Amino acid sequence: MTSLRLKDRIALITGASRGIGRAVVLAFAREGAHVLLLSRSRKALEEVDDRIRAQGGKASLIPLDLADGKAIDTLGPTLYERFGRLDVLVGNAAILGRLTPLTHIPSEHWERTLAVNLTAYWRLIRTLDPLLRRSDAGRVIFVTSGVAHSARAYWAPYSVSKAALETLAKTYANETADSAVKVNIIDPGATATRMRAEAYPGEDQSTLRTPEAVAEAFIPLAMSDWMETGQVIDAWKAISRP
Repeated sequence: MTSLRLKDRIALITGASRGIGRAVVLAFAREGAHVLLLSRSRKALEEVDDRIRAQGGKASLIPLDLADGKAIDTLGPTLYERFGRLDVLVGNAAILGRLTPLTHIPSEHWERTLAVNLTAYWRLIRTLDPLLRRSDAGRVIFVTSGVAHSARAYWAPYSVSKAALETLAKTYANETADSAVKVNIIDPGATATRMRAEAYPGEDQSTLRTPEAVAEAFIPLAMSDWMETGQVIDAWKAISRP
């Protein structure tokens, strides 16, 4: 029988109700992790929770809007009271924002995209760092995109937030370099998700990688024997590593 690679690990995944986040949740649960599901919709989280429990897994639900900074700030103390530590944080949730010229972006769209895609993760780092340091092998995985480096026209809110997220993650990696916490960034590439369909409405998603396939790349980065930190890692290279 194959051993469970994440047995008894406590893992928090943002954007857990759909797409890559949902697939990562199910993959981690199959590998024995107690998964903490964070997303805005309780109903959507309950549907994922049903799947996890049907396969014998363990989950806890955290219905929370990542634009709500005060709610994020209370998360660390709440999880400390219940679990005492956090082994894995997967920062997956993001919003696309409006695809439009810089000069046409409404301020509220800009501010919400940066709030969810960037500021929320600074707040999560701040509130969860003590718990990650209490783990014998804290692992943090942030999700990026190729547009973080392309400066593609009309994609400013999303691409700027992802470029900044990479810098945030690398800074945290440097600040935890002498600890057991390892912080990395994963680029899933073109994946058949709802956000991708929103960005490319005419694309045939059957030609893209599935979230379930991409989720396999997150498992090795969440394991205690993964020792790299501060790296941007292509999902498919992570899957193919021995």
